[in-house]
Amino acid sequence: MKIIKRDGRIVDYDRQKISVAIEKANQEVRGREKATKEEIKGIIEYIEELNKKRMLVEDIQDIIEERLMEIGKHELAKKYIVYRYTRALIRKQNTTDESILGLIRNENKELAEENSNKNTMLASTQRDYIAGEVSRDLTKRLLLPEKIVKADQEGVLHFHDADYFVQPIFNCCLINISDMLDNGTVMNGKMIESPKSFQVACTVTTQIIAAVASNQYGGQSVDMKHLGKYLRKSYNKFKSDLEKKYKGKLSNDTIEEIANDRVKTELKAGVQTIQYQINTLMTTNRTITICNIILASRRKRPIHKRKCNDNRRSFKTKI
Repeated sequence: MKIIKRDGRIVDYDRQKISVAIEKANQEVRGREKATKEEIKGIIEYIEELNKKRMLVEDIQDIIEERLMEIGKHELAKKYIVYRYTRALIRKQNTTDESILGLIRNENKELAEENSNKNTMLASTQRDYIAGEVSRDLTKRLLLPEKIVKADQEGVLHFHDADYFVQPIFNCCLINISDMLDNGTVMNGKMIESPKSFQVACTVTTQIIAAVASNQYGGQSVDMKHLGKYLRKSYNKFKSDLEKKYKGKLSNDTIEEIANDRVKTELKAGVQTIQYQINTLMTTNRTITICNIILASRRKRPIHKRKCNDNRRSFKTKI
């Protein structure tokens, strides 16, 4: 007969373990409440005579309690229930000590290889992993149904991100960058107003990406087409400033050409800002920001259509 353990492992049936468990409860009672060796043997034989190929360990314990009650060993049955409960508490005790100490000593290879975006040698990363180990432990012992934990341990399914499950945070995000840029947003309790130029809009966008990444787990997607209107704002500002300063001194074509050159320079600088920031910013748990950049413009009146499209393709390739 095979026994299915609580953690999902399947082991060979061992009648000696039943005898040991009852004997430990036997030590807590006196006189007639004690089960004799013959009575213990009878309980074991009753279980074996069921002729089952597999049994859950919980089912065997239930049968032991029932048989003790049937032979009048009520006090012993209570002690056995207490023994069973105590063992359950021991199994539910903290199990993170070794994994955390192994992490600090850089001996926990499982964590070191789990996420290539994290350097387990850094103190800040270790703090995040220590918190993750506590979350994983609480998740498996207290938060998840036992059948889910067993299925995960047996490889039937994989319960992802148990190291964050204890917290009320979410996984992955599609950022509403249009609303946050157009109407302003709040970061660290400070109001960030709507940008007045393309360069500032790019900087604010990367700060939003970093802030979101630090308050969730998983990746995020950002549609960059909403930055187009801020490129137009920059163009309008450049042209307006040039007309005020050089009106009557330079031709309209020259002013237009200078404004176009400045917009092109700002477009390049803004794209570089996004590229450098995303590739170098670290979240609060010391991971590289995982971000999917989307750029698909549908403007009916594109600014500098050919040049913007060229830069757009270059931008998409680089990112």
